[in-house]
Amino acid sequence: MPWEHAAVGYVLYSLSRRSVTHEPPTDAETVLLLVATQFPDLIDKPLSWGLGWFTTGHGVVHSVFVAVPVGLALLPLADRLRRPALGAAVLVGYWSHLLADVVSPLRSGGALNFGAVLWPVAEPSPYETDYGLRRGVVYISQFVDGLSSVDPLVLLSYLLLPMLAFALWLADGAPGLAGARRYVPTSG
Repeated sequence: MPWEHAAVGYVLYSLSRRSVTHEPPTDAETVLLLVATQFPDLIDKPLSWGLGWFTTGHGVVHSVFVAVPVGLALLPLADRLRRPALGAAVLVGYWSHLLADVVSPLRSGGALNFGAVLWPVAEPSPYETDYGLRRGVVYISQFVDGLSSVDPLVLLSYLLLPMLAFALWLADGAPGLAGARRYVPTSG
């Protein structure tokens, strides 16, 4: 789910940034990080659900065969632009998404899902409902149905990381929020 990817990325980036610089993420880093945590799904899901190019929402942008070279090219580019922290934020966001997709099944007793990141060498089993809004509705319905039948400890494991990320974000001074306020109209 999108908030889980955002949570994983934020926790990893905030803790790593604090360990190196002893400072929380900046507004710009946080915004880029959060966009990067969603990037693989923003590309591959429409290519799967809308165009049918992939049998699942894990396609080319989820592939380590694309993500690793893109990430390794991104860092020197960001350094050349004198924005290494922004490059690191994007890299952590992108790669943490892939990591989360691999380890996510462990919470419900499943195995590591390396197939999610090995396109085109491995492709996960195709969806039963392939295209468009129907696939999105099935995806959300399965999530909601799963919440009602899940073990309370498993449910806690799904909520713990987003709650930790939120607490860490607040402790960091809610970075990204100040930048967003500039775009919200105010009265008067």
